[in-house]
Amino acid sequence: RGVGADGFRISNPSIHQCATLAASLQIFDEVGIEQLRKKSKILTQYLQCLIENEINQAASKFKIDILTPKDPKQRGAQLSLRIIGADARQIFNELERLGVCLDYRGDIIRVAPVPLYNSFMDAYRFVSVLKSLKL
Repeated sequence: RGVGADGFRISNPSIHQCATLAASLQIFDEVGIEQLRKKSKILTQYLQCLIENEINQAASKFKIDILTPKDPKQRGAQLSLRIIGADARQIFNELERLGVCLDYRGDIIRVAPVPLYNSFMDAYRFVSVLKSLKL
């Protein structure tokens, strides 16, 4: 058995995993990493603005503290949200029940607008669903 990264080498990788990897790499080649990163910055900024304007500055039942750095150069396509004035677990469970894909760690809800398959409308729908929750 090898040491370090060599320990993960195998002589015959799964053909199914190789096929999905090849397909995803082809998509990345077609779109381009630069274009994906550009959309990522804009999409995540859009989601941040929606949260700040539609939740935090509106007469909302709760507020959201965005823990992720505000500067797009210091973050990826993910926002860590701390809910203030409501139960974060309850909000997470309700969003999940409504089909929203997100993550819950401790008292933090993490949402990731992925530029390859999420749209600006998805970000808008997320905030609309969040605003409409009956807590």
